Amino acid sequence: MGGNGKHRWRISFHRNSKLEQQQPKHPPPNEFICPISGSLMSDPVVVASGQTFERLSIQVCNDLSFSPTLPDGTRPDFSTIIPNLNIRTSIQNWCRKTKTVHPPAPDYSSLERIVKDAMAAAAPPPPPSEPDLRVSEKELLKAVPDNPPVIFSHAATELGPRVNHFNSGSSEESVVIGGASPGTPLPFTVRPTCFSSSSSVSSVEITEVEIQGQNPSGPLSEEEEKLVAKMKSNEVFEQEEGAISLRNLTRSSEEARVSLCTHRVLSPLRSLVASRYGVVQVNAVASLVNLSLERQNKVRIVRSGFVPYLIDALKGGSSETQEHAAGALFSLALDDDNKMAIGVLGALQPLMHALRSESERTRHDSALALYHLTLVQSNRVKLVKLGVVSTLLSMVKSGTLASRVLLILCNLAVCMEGRTAMLDADAVECFVGLLRENELDSESTRENCVAALYALSHRSLRFKGLAREARAMEVLKEVAEVTGTERAREKAKRILQMMRAAGDGDDDGSEHDGVLESGGLTRMRYRGSGGRNNANTTTF
Repeated sequence: MGGNGKHRWRISFHRNSKLEQQQPKHPPPNEFICPISGSLMSDPVVVASGQTFERLSIQVCNDLSFSPTLPDGTRPDFSTIIPNLNIRTSIQNWCRKTKTVHPPAPDYSSLERIVKDAMAAAAPPPPPSEPDLRVSEKELLKAVPDNPPVIFSHAATELGPRVNHFNSGSSEESVVIGGASPGTPLPFTVRPTCFSSSSSVSSVEITEVEIQGQNPSGPLSEEEEKLVAKMKSNEVFEQEEGAISLRNLTRSSEEARVSLCTHRVLSPLRSLVASRYGVVQVNAVASLVNLSLERQNKVRIVRSGFVPYLIDALKGGSSETQEHAAGALFSLALDDDNKMAIGVLGALQPLMHALRSESERTRHDSALALYHLTLVQSNRVKLVKLGVVSTLLSMVKSGTLASRVLLILCNLAVCMEGRTAMLDADAVECFVGLLRENELDSESTRENCVAALYALSHRSLRFKGLAREARAMEVLKEVAEVTGTERAREKAKRILQMMRAAGDGDDDGSEHDGVLESGGLTRMRYRGSGGRNNANTTTF
């Protein structure tokens, strides 16, 4: 194809001399650099698609009606911006540590020149001079800027059989710290509880046929055209028909879920998720849960700006809408690339509130969403700052979602802020008391309780004192020798060994370092007792 045929249509943002003079002596981490200006961010904000930019860079792009293509081939969604307080604090700490002057606010005219240069670089090249360039190649070059490749990365938890562990009322789960390599997938449920054949679906005659093997970037089929037209209609009845049709089409066909997760379908679906008409909203959110089941769709959905709408539905939708919204957030949180964005966009507090929902499905899926979101350090810190530790401990004491809440507490105990808050809230006495009085409902819950104590004991002299006050040694000895499962015994023995060690300073560091790293519970295994037998993966 020659030189023009190899044009990649990627934007390389160049720093001008004025911005280069502002660069610190110590090179900052890449996440502190604005992808547009190429400079250390003064006012970082996160956009709907999950990336972080300098606020003024977004303003300049919006003023010039320019949508940049990032180095990974994706285009950010600037429809929503939220201050990224976590990155801002990290930049300030880095500046103090390296004795670097905090970056001043960027100059509008300098950023404008950078963006205009990028616009010029992204403009179509002049017509090729080669006489032998074929028409098909011209069309290919023309289409590239409109259809940039999207790079998706899968979450480790998505691997393995997809089974719904929670349709059975007797399912149990337990956490085990350590023993698995970082790449080991979690045998965790990957389908929301609301994803069930018992969910009600309004009966509507569907004229669309299932779409099989279609190219998402190809021309609209007649059936897909009808579906999109109904979803875009101003008539509520047709919107309802379109949402129900999409829900039915994506209920059982993986091919349909993949082929229909395109911008031309997601754009009108986003409007229906925000609908004030209950039936329209319920079926739209249910359709989104169906689409989110496919690994390759998860990042695309978040980058299409659905998270704020799901949060609103979780806050103010009907009971069934809330079930599906919690299920969608859980499903989307399975992907590592989505975890930080979902937390930054404000999902943590509504999910915490949903733990008190009257719907069992909403409670369970909200708890599992919080578990996955707290595998990320920034979300752990946010959740602790919301003051949720005492609430979670009271839920464990009352037996409300005890096993799942213990999973969240184990994640929080991995970070310093979480351990401090839990020790302040008498978590050690709480857990030891529950083990002593045998008030936990299952062996797996007791195992999770021991795992939480083990996480709290990491490099903590304070834990030793609190554990002795709570008379934990006799309880842990009983677990280690008599009542505990194999994994619970292992954790109890390690805690006892740490408490009995002669040195108070660093006796337990080597054992814990390989287990409680910054990745939190990414090395934990989640066990469902009914998982293998309950293999139905019905949709709704």
